[in-house]
Amino acid sequence: MPRLRMQVLSARPSVFFTSSHLQKRNLIQPIAFSAHVSHNMASALTLQSKQKLNNGLEIPVLGYGVRLLPLARLSTTANTSNPLTLPTLIASAPEQAEEVTTEALRVGYRHVDSAASYMNEAGAGAAIRGVKDIPRSEVFFTSKVRSINYDDAEDQVRDTLEKTGLDYIDLMLLHCPYGGSEGRKGAWKALVEAQEAGLVKSIGVSNYGVHHLDELETHIKELEEERGGKGKGGAINVAQYEIHPWCARNDIVQWLQKRNVAIEAYSPLVRGERWGDKTLKALAEKYGKSEAQILLRWSLQKGYIPLPKSVTPTRILDNTKIYDFQLTDEDVKNLETDEYSPVCWDPTVSPLDGPKSG
Repeated sequence: MPRLRMQVLSARPSVFFTSSHLQKRNLIQPIAFSAHVSHNMASALTLQSKQKLNNGLEIPVLGYGVRLLPLARLSTTANTSNPLTLPTLIASAPEQAEEVTTEALRVGYRHVDSAASYMNEAGAGAAIRGVKDIPRSEVFFTSKVRSINYDDAEDQVRDTLEKTGLDYIDLMLLHCPYGGSEGRKGAWKALVEAQEAGLVKSIGVSNYGVHHLDELETHIKELEEERGGKGKGGAINVAQYEIHPWCARNDIVQWLQKRNVAIEAYSPLVRGERWGDKTLKALAEKYGKSEAQILLRWSLQKGYIPLPKSVTPTRILDNTKIYDFQLTDEDVKNLETDEYSPVCWDPTVSPLDGPKSG
């Protein structure tokens, strides 16, 4: 990784939502972000809206997730007369990712979420490069590295740039807190250096529990002392988790919001496992929307950045149709539950000293 250093932008005290389209017409001003989005703020959201990060950069408030696209395509072909095998699907992952990411960009998404472990960074990058009428600067691309150690994280940043063909990565996250304490610390340092070198614009973590976040916060202070001053240890700009009404992660959310860290929500549709829920179904009927659209709207109004995924063009489009209505405060509250029922892996509960790999 180049050793060229770039000055890291200082953290700002507040996070804002903006809408570039509306701002050009001076119809709205940036609005301060809080733990719960007000009605006025919610009504101002559009597909072009962005949330300002604590380093001054911006991130689109709706993302398109390309996680497990091979498996998603497998499930859609399982009942056909010519089902695709998993090895074949994995081999074709880049092509599939390019196809669906291109479709997502075509219908208006400007935020693509991938990861090294998804095996489709190349396809996502090809789509971003291939849509000629959308400048690279308008597309926010995220990838993730496994939190193993300094050298591996450094190598994975390089590898992502090579596979995608992009000049920089908008956001690079440590995918999970596996790797042990020293491994996590080394991986974070590699991201800080990548950010300073201009290879990565923003950095953060995914699936870190409060105990992992506390450890990282301490490590950031140690890095500042080691590397010569405030800001030299980096800052958590974004954090990504499985979050939905049945997995609210209130302790983690409170920790992050206190520090003005933007929160992304993967699996916001709960993999469809809650379709038919009494409250969810009633809200869908009330607003004339799908249950998926209600969940995405809930996520937006909570101040999160939802990352829905689909390989079906109609659903990719439908997931953007969430800006022509808003839930009442009562609706948002009624949809929330006290359940802790994640539908994906849950590294947030892993101990500080393990596991060593994911």
